[in-house]
Amino acid sequence: MMTFAFYLFAISACVAGFMVVISRNPVHSVLWLILAFLSASGLFVLQGAEFVAMLLIVVYVGAVAVLFLFVVMMLDVDFAELRGELARYLPLALLIALVLLAQLGIAFSGWNHAELAESQRVAPIVEGVQNTKGLGMLIYDRYLLNFQIAGLILLVAMIGAILLTMRHRRGLKRQNVLEQMWRDPAKAMELKDVKPGQGL
Repeated sequence: MMTFAFYLFAISACVAGFMVVISRNPVHSVLWLILAFLSASGLFVLQGAEFVAMLLIVVYVGAVAVLFLFVVMMLDVDFAELRGELARYLPLALLIALVLLAQLGIAFSGWNHAELAESQRVAPIVEGVQNTKGLGMLIYDRYLLNFQIAGLILLVAMIGAILLTMRHRRGLKRQNVLEQMWRDPAKAMELKDVKPGQGL
């Protein structure tokens, strides 16, 4: 049963990933991506990493993929024009794909399995410790520096993406926080003494 479940999730993840790339409709691509995430979470469950599997579903399926879906459905993107732009770079893309496939072929043809490879791939979690606690011990104890550096790299990448995509358009009213904080309350409001029966 475990072998059947592994092949079921593995084939489903591979097919879904392939369909993400070749789907013409971006909404369909996002739906295939959700299936790939669910299949990957199933593989994590088979490996005994239930916390990582649920984290994958909650974060990626419940937040990231749904965000992608809303963005794709709400943006008015001319996909015909994008396909035309992609067709221009198709020969270069095929050349890069052939180079990558050649490199993968060379790497896997000379692949040798070490005797201790299986034992080295197992996470060093103490017996009798729950999955969540063991993962926390690994991340925040043994690999704390690596975890912090990865977070810093993601923060720098996020700031760089914001700076690269930010466009200042003319004619837009922008909020000046300092001007609002330093304004004089006596000059900000003007009291009107409205007489009975008269308008402003």
